[in-house]
Amino acid sequence: MRGLASAEAIPGEGLVGDRYREGTGFYSPIPTDPGARELTLIGEESLAAVLNETGIVLGPEEHRRNITTRAIALEPLLGKRFYIGEVICEGVRPCPPCTHLEQITGKHVMKPLIHRGGIRVRIVAGGWIRVGDPIQELV
Repeated sequence: MRGLASAEAIPGEGLVGDRYREGTGFYSPIPTDPGARELTLIGEESLAAVLNETGIVLGPEEHRRNITTRAIALEPLLGKRFYIGEVICEGVRPCPPCTHLEQITGKHVMKPLIHRGGIRVRIVAGGWIRVGDPIQELV
C-alpha cells in the first residue's frame, strides 16, 4: 500500500495499479456484490475515533482502503451515485474490517473498526481521482 496524488478509475474494474484490478497481492476470492471491489473509502474521522478510543494509529498505508475521506458521512452514500472529482461512483455496501488487517498490522483493530470500516464503491464513469477532490452526491 502506498499513497498517491492521483489515480485513474476504470468503470467495472477499479483503480489502475490496485491489487483487485490487477489480481495481485493479497485479496479475498470470496464473491461479493457487483462493483464492490472497485473502490473503497474510509473516513478520517473513523480512524481518529479508533485512535482516541484505543491509542491505535492506522496510517493510510495500513488501513487498506483506497481513499481516506474527510468531513463526509459515508454510510448515507450507500445506494446513491456521487462524484469523487470527475469520477461518478455508486455506494454498494459497507466495508467491514477483516482479520487480514490485524494479521499484517499486528494491531487489534477489528472491534474498534466495526461499523467504521468505510464503504465499497462501484465506478460508474471513470476518470482521474486526485487528493483533495470533493465528494458530491448527484442530484
